Amino acid sequence: MKVFQQPVPIQAVLLAILLALLSLALVAWAVSSFYLALFFALGVMLGGIVVPLLVRPPASATLATTTLYVGNLPYRANEAAVRSLFEEHGQVLSVRLMKDRQTGKRRGFGFVEMPTDAAEAARVALNDTEFQQRTLKVREANERKEDDSDNEAAS
Repeated sequence: MKVFQQPVPIQAVLLAILLALLSLALVAWAVSSFYLALFFALGVMLGGIVVPLLVRPPASATLATTTLYVGNLPYRANEAAVRSLFEEHGQVLSVRLMKDRQTGKRRGFGFVEMPTDAAEAARVALNDTEFQQRTLKVREANERKEDDSDNEAAS
């Protein structure tokens, strides 16, 4: 069983049980009182189970995001360079630079996903600016179009 592929509450329970057993052994050895060690271990286990259930990380669905199309990228530009350029204007969630399927070479454009307010700031600031001797074209990305050939093949 791979623990880190389990949902967070299950990971928390397993970690709490492990910490409780370790604390039981450690406190029983240090204090020589089994009941004190048992109560301490039960407290650790209860805390490890309850705290993750009460404290939830912010849901990613609540964060409104925008994907930007970035065109006229230099072919030598990599994801890290593009990420650092856009991070000057806000949090960057993902960077995808497109490559040719046959050759594997970059095609000179990509997509950057950012929170909506940061994406707008980056679009305004970076459109028609120079990056590695190329003038960038930054626009809000269009939704992906469904190809008729894909739909016919699926039917």
